[in-house]
Amino acid sequence: MSPTPRTDADRTESAPPTPRLALHGITKVFPGTIANQDVSLSLLPGEIHALLGENGAGKSTLVKIVYGLLQADAGEIRWEGAPTVIASPAEARRLGIGMVFQHFSLFDSLTVAENVALGTGDRTPMRQLEERIREVSTRYGLPLDPRRPVHALSVGERQRVEIVRCLLQDPRLLIMDEPTSVLTPQEAEQLFETLRRLREEGRTILYISHKLEEIRVLCDRATILRAGKVVDAVNPREKTARQLAQAMIGSDFATPARAAAAAVEAPRGDGLLEVERLNLASGTPFGTTLVDVSLSLHPGEILGIAGVAGNGQFELLSALSGETLVQDARSVRIAGAPAGHLDPRRRRELGLGFVPEERLGRGAVPDMSLAENALLSRGGGADDMVSRGLISFRKAHGLAERIISAYNVVAGNGARATAKSLSGGNLQKFIIGREIMRKPRILIAAHPTWGVDAGAAAAIHQALLDLRDQGTAVLIVSQDLDELFVLSDRIAVMSHGRLSESRPAHEATVEQIGLLMGGVFETSDAWEADAHAH
Repeated sequence: MSPTPRTDADRTESAPPTPRLALHGITKVFPGTIANQDVSLSLLPGEIHALLGENGAGKSTLVKIVYGLLQADAGEIRWEGAPTVIASPAEARRLGIGMVFQHFSLFDSLTVAENVALGTGDRTPMRQLEERIREVSTRYGLPLDPRRPVHALSVGERQRVEIVRCLLQDPRLLIMDEPTSVLTPQEAEQLFETLRRLREEGRTILYISHKLEEIRVLCDRATILRAGKVVDAVNPREKTARQLAQAMIGSDFATPARAAAAAVEAPRGDGLLEVERLNLASGTPFGTTLVDVSLSLHPGEILGIAGVAGNGQFELLSALSGETLVQDARSVRIAGAPAGHLDPRRRRELGLGFVPEERLGRGAVPDMSLAENALLSRGGGADDMVSRGLISFRKAHGLAERIISAYNVVAGNGARATAKSLSGGNLQKFIIGREIMRKPRILIAAHPTWGVDAGAAAAIHQALLDLRDQGTAVLIVSQDLDELFVLSDRIAVMSHGRLSESRPAHEATVEQIGLLMGGVFETSDAWEADAHAH
């Protein structure tokens, strides 16, 4: 049964309603760190409540306790006013708690519908379940083919599966961990409308995001964690995004500094990375085929590529990294040398650095330590981790500690911590730092600040700008238009496997890019056509 809708009269009553969920004195300790310390908060029916904090503040641990994935060492949980023990995710779902995770919990070899059935325990006949998935995904603007295998989905499409799977459970409390990280602005706004409707139905939403402007627009209240403790509870609409960030961090932070956008000219001369008329059939039945993709990336510039997930970004990144080899070796060139036939290691030896969109599994091996993960991507050079066939774990450990220190990575056991033990944002900082410390001639980064807090995002942005200023050629693929405008000297857009002509960032508008992302234009004169229209 759905929760009873709240009326305007209900909202103005002096006596507050019984909290849907109340936490009292929640404490959770892991070896070497206190993840949550005496945390108390209440979530009311019919509200969207933000949980804020920098990476490692304890947000993920707290929501895992609420969802039954972890058990608190101390404290009490009350559900609808009654003391409750949430022993497992199944028990959480039985109560009416649903969760959309930041890291996906999907089986690659199964279809979308099969993953939904496994994740919810739904015994509906598969054909009926597929129809429900189509209906819900269409209604919420998150289109999915329920028969498509998950291994063929982009990161953005996998996020859609998580969201739709949760909404199918008709939850009374919906926990959302970075739900808009891989959504376009249009998709995010559609999601916000859905969340507002759920709020008006009397449902409760616990919302975790590092996008502070969306917190200010969407959320009714916000609880702020720092170092595992509650440090403030505020009305986010009464604060600026910078004030919220300062409360999370405990101090001010530097805004990335760069030359004025209008003063940045596209570098001249040959590109360090050149792609010429790249045509590449997708390796999966539901992938995107690349058609006549061309780009040129020069020393000392950042080229940003925008696009809706599933429009060929995955295939392009795979072709550039060397994970997918191309028939015409000259269609991908590094420093003028044909590279389309080279594997990832040989491209790294030519000076290519790569930050994949998927942190765990492709960016880092979950069960390996940070020191071991630092070792994995090392190539030649004076500080090579391998000499005469022998691995120097002392050097690998030292490198990992330098990355942790330089990029403020919160890792309980330092270089010995496993990759999977880090929060998503801290693992992202480690992977970015690992690649930058290689001092690559070319750096390709996919979604470099996905799920990273404001202070860490500013630090990563500054590191990328500094790398560019040192002469590195940087290619960034992102759905975050704010990020692309902050970083890019030039911007291009991918749509249906094609790449638009690039445009100096200071000459581009959000409207132009949005139209290109939506596939309204597929020709190189799209920029001009939109400009004349305005």
